[in-house]
Amino acid sequence: MVLTASIMMDLGTKAPDFDLKDVVSGKAISLKSFDGQKGVLVMFICRHCPYVQHIKSELVRLGKDYSRKEIGIVAISSNDAENYPDDSPDSLKEFATQEGFTFPLCHDETQSVAKAYTAACTPDFFLFNKDRKLVYRGQLDDSRPESSKAVTGKDLRAALEALLKDQPIAPDQKPSLGCNIKWKAGAEPAYFKSKTSFI
Repeated sequence: MVLTASIMMDLGTKAPDFDLKDVVSGKAISLKSFDGQKGVLVMFICRHCPYVQHIKSELVRLGKDYSRKEIGIVAISSNDAENYPDDSPDSLKEFATQEGFTFPLCHDETQSVAKAYTAACTPDFFLFNKDRKLVYRGQLDDSRPESSKAVTGKDLRAALEALLKDQPIAPDQKPSLGCNIKWKAGAEPAYFKSKTSFI
């Protein structure tokens, strides 16, 4: 296993566009799907990762808590589905349905979206403002599967609330930590090789 931290894309970076299908509805999802929203939260997750399993209930709560606010949310799984069948579109559909996700979950089959976002781990979070510029990237909170800390979502929630209230978001942000995105053989981005540590 490779324990991996967020690359921490530069704040102010424009959100890369994408065109993916929601594994549940089959609906095409892109940044335009969230036109009119004050912010967009892009989450890179998967099904099999213990770090995602550890926080999945909080992801459900986030979806429900912000579904009626001006925040668009999309989850993307970019793992190599051939070698990790738990992260195949059919399995992801089952996962989203079982957990009751209220946001689309998309499969990034080519892994190009993950690379555009410099997504490195699952989970990895990117929050963009109304101009679709990055205002937060990093961890959900301080909880980890091996820790005794409760999952609260406090770091990400603080950023979401500040965005909704037009308040500044502190630039001192902690990287997320989790399993590395499972890249297809030979397609690993340079940042994966330079920013990960084997455990």
